[in-house]
Amino acid sequence: MNTDLIRRILNSIFIILAIASVITYFIAEDYITFIYVCAAAIFCKLCEFFLRFMC
Repeated sequence: MNTDLIRRILNSIFIILAIASVITYFIAEDYITFIYVCAAAIFCKLCEFFLRFMC
């Protein structure tokens, strides 16, 4: 599979999760939800980062 396509998909997921984390920061009553969404966004970005520099 093409790594550029996978990187674009991971970047799109990261952007969506980053926007969702900003929204949950202001909307959610507990910050655990914000932490989970933000951690998922960071995980997607790290996967994209490793694909960019390792492959």
